[in-house]
Amino acid sequence: MSSLFDSRDADQILTGMRQARLAIGRGELVVLPTDTVYGVGADAFSPAAVQRLLDAKGRGRQQPPPVLVGSTATLAALVESVPEPVQRLVDAFWPGGLTIVLPSQPSLVWDLGETHGTVAVRMPDHKVALALLEETGPLAVSSANLTGRPAAVEAQGAQDMLGDSVAVYLDAGPATGGVASTIVDATSLVRPGGDDAKVRVLREGAVSRDDLARVLGDLLEEPS
Repeated sequence: MSSLFDSRDADQILTGMRQARLAIGRGELVVLPTDTVYGVGADAFSPAAVQRLLDAKGRGRQQPPPVLVGSTATLAALVESVPEPVQRLVDAFWPGGLTIVLPSQPSLVWDLGETHGTVAVRMPDHKVALALLEETGPLAVSSANLTGRPAAVEAQGAQDMLGDSVAVYLDAGPATGGVASTIVDATSLVRPGGDDAKVRVLREGAVSRDDLARVLGDLLEEPS
């Protein structure tokens, strides 16, 4: 039986955060608010928990979840390296609605699905999400919805779709952003295949292409 806690209520948020932390520790799922849309999260280092997340959404291993972090410093621990242009993106847009794909740190023991040696990382700009991440460490987090349906912008909407497959729902009211994060692929900056290493936009969302271009200049790949 899942539980929903109103994070705007001082008493409920204390209990809710404790229950969310315990649920993550048990390998269960938690729905949490972010600055974009609501997300459903699991321990990124528990393959069983990540599989539970994929199953809850009706998603296969070919669609691995991104990883949310609670600080910019955590990025360096999860990826092979942080090229200078990527650091510029982090400085400009984190915390915020930008997900960055990089080659993952080879020494990490985890299984997010068929990632082909990469990981998509984001630091959300939401105090509840950041507080939870500070206690749990990195979480595998995907939008809180069934595959093929719109991402939930309210906790109740997420609960209507995901039900008891999620142990704890943290409700912070309507998502202020309501638009999914922008995803960029910066893997070629670490493992270039030639002289034309570029950052490629995989999905346009909360951060515009124009904003990315202002930070990256000609390192941003032109749209196809």
